Amino acid sequence: MLDSFLTIQKTCEGIYKDKGSKFVGYAFPVSSETEIKKIISQVKKEHHSARHWCYAYRLGADKKLFRANDDGEPSGTAGKPILNQLISLDLTDVLLVVVRYFGGTLLGTSGLITAYKNTAADTLQNAQVVTKFVTQTASVSFDTASTNEVMRRLKEHDAEIINHTFSEQNEVIFKIRLSFTEKLFTSLKQNNIHCKIISS
Repeated sequence: MLDSFLTIQKTCEGIYKDKGSKFVGYAFPVSSETEIKKIISQVKKEHHSARHWCYAYRLGADKKLFRANDDGEPSGTAGKPILNQLISLDLTDVLLVVVRYFGGTLLGTSGLITAYKNTAADTLQNAQVVTKFVTQTASVSFDTASTNEVMRRLKEHDAEIINHTFSEQNEVIFKIRLSFTEKLFTSLKQNNIHCKIISS
């Protein structure tokens, strides 16, 4: 079950220069296309005098949502080399933007591909890569006599407790890694303790 993925911990930068042109790279941890649009808009404001703002991104643990944008550069010379760097490191939930300041000398197709590839590579070299997990939020209800059993099982399966209510009928709301869900539910069900998924 695919429930882990590589991403970056925080925003990082890189730079590359060739024949007067300057390329500035930014990598951002992201979780949605709405967020990506806002970040790109912000980068364009901060670098309003630049010539191009090319980018690529991948989203989701399955990495099926992705896009590469040349932003006016010759087709395939900017967005694709940037995207290929994300693919080569198997990163997702990452937006990589490369800002180009034109230096007056044309770099040609191969020169552009090299420049965008190297800027993207340099940017990601400065990234802190981390492993994250796909989780589900669930709840479990139980009587007081079962408290120790429930807490032990939650700990065994690395569940993160979000909220708990202790009264005559206790309830714990928790987050759990997707691939651990069924194991936990089964182990508790054997003791007549039932869980339910709240969201995923």
